[in-house]
Amino acid sequence: QVQLVESGGGLVQAGGSLRLSCASSTRMSMINVMYWYRQAPGKQRELVAVISGGSTNYADSVKGRFTISRDNTGMYLQMNSLKPEDTGVYYCCATLRIGSRHYWGQGTQVTVSE
Repeated sequence: QVQLVESGGGLVQAGGSLRLSCASSTRMSMINVMYWYRQAPGKQRELVAVISGGSTNYADSVKGRFTISRDNTGMYLQMNSLKPEDTGVYYCCATLRIGSRHYWGQGTQVTVSE
């Protein structure tokens, strides 16, 4: 069983920055692909960024503003130039090197005010 815990959310003004973190209960070396998703009020959960090996991909809406990264201690999402439409609950998701199950964190709230 893998437990993921997000942190770093909060309230920030438009144009500001936040850095989200995702800690894993299992060794990061056991984790294959990692994702950040978000869900805005009344909307479906959407993929924000993904990191697999040395490759990263981003939703068009966050390209150039968000950066996903990982190291031996966790995964991160650096969010710059935040906009009110970035508001939502941000979730960490991961798959292991063995198996196809996706593991999810409980989410962290990000609120961007005008």
